[in-house]
Amino acid sequence: MDNLQKYALDQPLHTQAFFTLVEATANLVAVSEKYWQSKGISGARIRILVEIAKQGGTILPSVLAQKIGVTKANISLLLTPLEKDGYIIRASHNVDGRKSVISITGAGQQLLMEHLPNNRQTVAEGMKGLNTQELQQLISLLQKLNRG
Repeated sequence: MDNLQKYALDQPLHTQAFFTLVEATANLVAVSEKYWQSKGISGARIRILVEIAKQGGTILPSVLAQKIGVTKANISLLLTPLEKDGYIIRASHNVDGRKSVISITGAGQQLLMEHLPNNRQTVAEGMKGLNTQELQQLISLLQKLNRG
């Protein structure tokens, strides 16, 4: 076990950076998720609504799945409760009837408009350890990682 522990603790710089990023992300997601739970909804459902809104209010399920990082098979399971609660509707694609489109409803829009400002303030509080220049640098570095 001593060798395993030493190996686990002796991390190259890129591994340290990765795990520090993962830990910081998990902590910030927990802050946001706690906010959403206090409002009776999961952050994952909000993320879906936000992605639909970012696309102008309508999106293909396959595109949504790609944007939130789930499989096409799982997207239907995630959409069902949102549809049941009246936050989204599914309809046939107007060009290809074999496809469906997901649209955010007025209730879904109202939910976001009511709670996103306070959630963003909560997240900002979680990041208050960084000044504006550091935040801009962080964004730049993360964008560089995202480009590969």
